[in-house]
Parts: sequence; structure tokens; C-alpha cells
Amino acid sequence: MPNYPVIVGVSQFTNRLKSLDQAIEPAEMMANVARNAAEDAGVADLLSKIDSLQVVNILSWQYPDAPGMVSEKLGIDPPHKLYSAVGGNTPQALVNQTAEAIVEGKIKTALLVGCEAMASRNMARKRDELLPWLRGTPESVVGDQRLGFTETEARHGAAMPVRDYPLFENAIRAHLGQTVEEHQQFVAELCSRFTQVAAKNTYAWFPQARTPDEIKTVSAANRWICFPYPKLMNAIMEVDQAAAVIITGSETAKALGIPEDKWVYVHGCGEANDKWFVSDRVDYSHSPAIKAATSRALSQASIGVDDVDFFDIYSCFPSAVQMGLDALGLDTKEPRDITVTGGLPYFGGAGNNYVMHSIATTVDRLREKPEQRALVTGLGWFATKHSAGVYSGKPPKGDWVRTDPKVDQAQVEAEESPLFADQASGGATVETYTVVFNRDGQPESGIVVGRLLDGERFFANTPPDAELLTAMTREEFVGRPGSVSYDAATQKNTFEPA
Repeated sequence: MPNYPVIVGVSQFTNRLKSLDQAIEPAEMMANVARNAAEDAGVADLLSKIDSLQVVNILSWQYPDAPGMVSEKLGIDPPHKLYSAVGGNTPQALVNQTAEAIVEGKIKTALLVGCEAMASRNMARKRDELLPWLRGTPESVVGDQRLGFTETEARHGAAMPVRDYPLFENAIRAHLGQTVEEHQQFVAELCSRFTQVAAKNTYAWFPQARTPDEIKTVSAANRWICFPYPKLMNAIMEVDQAAAVIITGSETAKALGIPEDKWVYVHGCGEANDKWFVSDRVDYSHSPAIKAATSRALSQASIGVDDVDFFDIYSCFPSAVQMGLDALGLDTKEPRDITVTGGLPYFGGAGNNYVMHSIATTVDRLREKPEQRALVTGLGWFATKHSAGVYSGKPPKGDWVRTDPKVDQAQVEAEESPLFADQASGGATVETYTVVFNRDGQPESGIVVGRLLDGERFFANTPPDAELLTAMTREEFVGRPGSVSYDAATQKNTFEPA
């Protein structure tokens, strides 16, 4: 049998701290899950065999040298260390790249680990206390470090996930031809399905099943964030969670004496980026890059989507789930599991490291039923960066050969983006939009992506008119005609509906 890439050890940890003295430093959390992953593999000295230690970028706390700190705590000094760039696609992308390196003989055994301590950090900030943890700017970061937004997008307020994913959601609603009320019910039912899984997950931050009515009904506890998402439809970053994965080759696993019932094989992988900036996307209701990445992973595994037994579709916001399902030719009524964790709003949005948890959970499930196959997806920035992996407890057939991601990327880039107008003026229609609310639950501003009469796209804000903004949450504004004008003083476009 070829030296197939296999995951042999996994571990997860959730620290539901009630007081600040229960906070655990990120480096210590990562060291703990690394030890537990080695123990899970059943080989006492496995950590000493690690020749690659890869740490996922920590949003809540930066170290000068996170891989070095984790290595020191574990008492190891692997020759290859890596600290990743930002992106929720990262854990699956690292698995993909490491699997290829293992097959090529460049790496023998790798530890992939990450965590978030946002709950601890926010608790300390609210109490005006300092956490006694080392902090500093990372000395080295590997991966694409471009910002995910343009200056024009940022000026108009579209530079945060909580504002960009609602733009996709409203475009999806218009594409489906649903009314606002129908779509809110539709999305709430999807979210409720995720909560059912989180309720049964030991590691979930919110292990609570919720009804569609609870999720869609706006209240003081479930205030609007950005239309059409009340709070319960948003990824929750304020968590303390960690996860680790140990991956090696089947030959190495056998030589190390790791029991074969611990092995879960990486059958296929894919990676692709959508048009990097939201301004350049061809269509806000679909993702060509998710389709490219998942199709490549399935193709390498020599299976079709119908052969997959369960999924974990990246789920920071409902629009991300819908775009993932759409790329696979599935819909929200798909009877197979589409999440194994419960998703980022309910399991917990562990920053860039969420997918490490979905991979670890997938491994546990496949150990119980090794004949099954699973597909896991990851996503970064604003549905920008995508990764996918196919897993099974049974070995692949034939050689393990990965297609260079540049092949699929070229196809995505070949799609023609609409022309973009930084300074827009004249008659226009709404392509998609969202309404931003303040913490008191009042509408604050509108963000509009529109088209001029000649087809050029623009970003704009609406006038801060409470009546207009409220109407935008009750009526369909996609396709609404109006006019746009540019203000040189603010460098912003303003759209006013007809």
C-alpha cells in the first residue's frame, strides 16, 4: 500500500470559564490538546516524532513565536514550524498541504493545532484587567496576508463579516424568489437544524436546541445585527476553544505502532479563492471557488457527492452554508448531516481554527464507521478563500496525487468581473444590500451594492433615514430602482431609492 496520508490523533477542548481565574493561556491550551491528540493516537512518545508543527493564526492573542512557545511547552524542537495567515479555510488547507508533503516524503509526522481565547480576553477587558500572558507581533507568518476588502468597500462599511455575509444572504433570497418573511423562516429552519447538532456536542459553546421561531424573532436578547440576521444567525467569536490534529503517512503510522482503527485517511483535497474582493464577484448568490474546491476533492477521491455519507459545510453565517450546498448541487433539505459540530453560531466560532474542530469530530465519527466518507469545507474572509477535504476510515485506491490548486484557480479567475465605479452617479438599481443596526437595536445605516444603467457596479450608503431603513428590512429592495450620487468630501456614494 502507498504511503497514504492518515490522521492518527485528534483532540478538542472547550473552556466555559465563569471567572477570569479559570482562563488558560492560548499556548497552554494548544500544548494540552497536542498532548491529548498524541494520547488519542495510542503511542506514548509520538510527540517526539513530530517533524512539523503548524499553528493556526490566533485572532484573540498574538505571540512573537507561537510555534516556538508550543514546542517549548511540549519539550520538542521539530525542524519545520509554521504560523499561518488569517482565514477560516486554514485548518483544512494545512491538512491538504501537509498530506501532499507526506506523500512526497518532505514531512513524516505533523502536529496541526490552534485555539481561541476571545472569551477570556473580553472578560478581562470588561473588568479592566490585564491577562499575564506574553504578547507580541508574530515574527513569521506563512500564507496570503492580503486584506479581504478594498478602500472603497471599507469607506462604505463593508469590511466586516457581520456586514458582508448579509449582502450575500439578501442576494440569495432574491435569487430564490422568496419574500422577506418566507426567507426568514427558510433561514431560521436551517439554523435550527444546526442547533440540534450543537445540543448534542460535548464541546459546543451553546449546547442548546432552538426552534426556528426563537432564531428569527427579534428581541432584546436576539437583536438585529445586520439585516437579515438577528444575533442568533451570526458566528459567535467569544469562545475559548482549542483543537489539534496529528497527521502522518500510513507507512509511518504502521512503523510507529499506531493501531489501524485510529487511522482516518485523507482521500482528496481542494483549494480555490473566489474573486478576492467582494466588488469583483460575478454573482453574490453563488461561489465558483467552493464548487471548484469541493469538485476537486471529490474527484481526487474518485467519488461523487452522492457517495458522501455526511458533511461539515462551513457555517459562519447562513449564506455561507447555502453557497456551500449550492456548489455541491444540494439544498437545505438535504437529509444527510451537513454539520458535525453544530456550526460557528452554536458550536462556537473559534476564529480561524473552527475547521480543526470539524475535522477532529469527523475523525471520531469515521472511526466508529470507517466505511463511511465525509466532506469537510473551510472558508476565509468574505466567502473568499476555500478549502475542502474528503475523509474515510478505509484507504484510497491507487496512487494519491494532488492536482495543483493553480489549475482550479485559473478557471475562477477567468470569469469576467463587472466594471466597478468608485465614484458613481446617475440612475441605478440595487443588486444587494443590508441594514446595519446599533447595539440598541435601531437601524443605523444602509449598505447598497448597485448597478448603474450601463452595468457598472458600485458600493453606496443610503441616507440615515429611519423610515427608509426600516422599510428595507420589510420589503424587497433587490432590484429597486433609484439614483446614486458621489460626495467628494466624504468620498462616498449615496443611493436613494425612487
